[in-house]
Amino acid sequence: MHAHLIQLDIAWEDRPANRRRARAMIDRLVQKGVLHAGDLVVLPEMFDTGFSFDLAKTADTDQGTFRFLIEEAQRRKVTLVGSRTVLGPEGKGRNRCTVVAPDGSIICEYDKVHPFSIGREGEHFLGGSRVGFFDWVGARGGGQESVRVCPTICYDLRFPELFRAGLLGGAEVFTVIANWPQSRVGHRRALSVARAIENQAFVLCVNRAGSDPNLKYQGESFVVGPKGDILGELGHEEGVLTVELDIGALRQWRADFPAWKDIKLLG
Repeated sequence: MHAHLIQLDIAWEDRPANRRRARAMIDRLVQKGVLHAGDLVVLPEMFDTGFSFDLAKTADTDQGTFRFLIEEAQRRKVTLVGSRTVLGPEGKGRNRCTVVAPDGSIICEYDKVHPFSIGREGEHFLGGSRVGFFDWVGARGGGQESVRVCPTICYDLRFPELFRAGLLGGAEVFTVIANWPQSRVGHRRALSVARAIENQAFVLCVNRAGSDPNLKYQGESFVVGPKGDILGELGHEEGVLTVELDIGALRQWRADFPAWKDIKLLG
C-alpha cells in the first residue's frame, strides 16, 4: 500500500492558488507513474490558506475546497486527506480534516481536538470532541487491503491519549497533518517516533514548507514505522514523499510483541 505525502509551500490566504498547486503536484505523481488507484494522498493542515485566523478569508463557505477534494479523489481514484476551515453556527472556526474515498464519498470529517492555545488558535477555533477514523482500501499483493486510519492535526501530536484512543479504536496508521514551525522541529520528530513506537503503528507526518507572515516552516515531512524507524523523509523544499507501508509486517510485529494489549488507562 502506497502513501504520498504532499509538502506544499502554501500561498498565504490564497485558496484558488493553493488548490491549483496541490492539483499540479498530484498530476506530477501521475506523470511519474507512481500514483495508482487506491493510493493514499495526504495534504498539510490548512493546505488551502496557511495557518491563518482570518476566518472571513479562509473559511470554506463557498465549498470550493470541499469540492476540490471530492473532484481530485474521484479523478485519480485515490483516498485523499485534506484540511480546511469551516465556520460553526456560533461564528468560530473548525480546523477540519476532510477525507474522501476514490468514489467521491466523504468517509471522515475530523475536527482538530486540540487548538493551539499558545498561538491563540483557541480564540478563533473550537476544538472537536471525538476521535476520527476511516478505512483506507488500497492495493496489496495483487489484491486489496483495508486499513483503519486515525487522522490527527498538528498540536494533537503532543497529546498521547488521543493516539491511545485511536489505537483502541483499531487504528494501524495515524496521519499528522501540520503547519509545524521551524523553531520546534525537534519536538515534532521526537513525538512522532514516540507515537509510532507506543502504538505500534505507522505515523505519516505531513508538514508545510516555506513561510507565512508570522512563522518559518522546516518542511521535513516523514513517515515513521511501527518500530520507530524513519521510512522516508523530505527536505525543506516543496515536494512529495512516496512510501510503501507494509501492513503485514505491522500486524506481525503486533503479534510477536503485543505490548499494545497491556494498555491500562487510569483515571
